[in-house]
Amino acid sequence: VQLQASGGGLVQAGGSLRLSCAAASGRTVSSDVMAWSRQAPGKEREFVVAIRWSRRYTLYADSVKGRFTISRDDAKNTVYLEMNSLKPEDTAVYYCGAGSNVVRDTTKYSYWGQGTLVTVSS
Repeated sequence: VQLQASGGGLVQAGGSLRLSCAAASGRTVSSDVMAWSRQAPGKEREFVVAIRWSRRYTLYADSVKGRFTISRDDAKNTVYLEMNSLKPEDTAVYYCGAGSNVVRDTTKYSYWGQGTLVTVSS
């Protein structure tokens, strides 16, 4: 299943954005484990958050804990990443993905979709 992240843009520090993740071609985002990661220019991909929906078990990176929230809307078949109190260091391309386990290692996820760029100005 191809995933497409959207909702990125330019925001001032302290602002908020909500990213969306939907499956391409109207298919269902049905994985029990969904995740978000990000990659800043010149840096490696970084884990942001992952959740196992069936157990409501969520794991956040320390750098975003308390500021970011993952959620989903089954009726819209969409997974969201609500980002508040954004900082310039949050600037990156954000990707949504799916996998089998909630882990911090982004290489352990089955696939990552197309990303969306978030730029936070100071």
